[in-house]
Amino acid sequence: QVQLVESGGGLVQAGGSLRLSCAASGRTFSNYGMGWFRQAPGKEREFVAAISWSRGTTYYTDSVKGRFTISGDNAKNTVYLQMNSLKPEDTAVYYCAATQRAWGIRGEEYDYWGQGTQVTVSS
Repeated sequence: QVQLVESGGGLVQAGGSLRLSCAASGRTFSNYGMGWFRQAPGKEREFVAAISWSRGTTYYTDSVKGRFTISGDNAKNTVYLQMNSLKPEDTAVYYCAATQRAWGIRGEEYDYWGQGTQVTVSS
C-alpha cells in the first residue's frame, strides 16, 4: 500500500504561481511512477504531468507545457508540481497518483490516489 497526501493548493491570481506537494508513504517511493491529474467542476479528470523514475523522464499535457514542472525528492518521498503563469482554466482539484508502471497518462493506469487539493486561479 502507498498513502499519498497532497498539499499546497490555494487561491492565486492569474499569472501567479503555486507549488503542490505530494508526500508518499508505505512503500519505496522510487519504485513507482508518479503523476498529477486534475478535475474541474463539471469536467472529467485529466492528466497533467508524470515522472518516471525508472526512465528518468517527465511528461506533460500540452496545455501546461512550459508552465508546470514535475519533480521529486526520493529522500523525502515527495513529488512536486511547480505551477507558474497560472490561468483561470487551471482551476481544479489536483490529485497526486502513483503507478506500479513506469508512468501513465490514463487514470486507470494508476494504483493509488491522494485526496486532492483545490487550486483556484482568479482572473
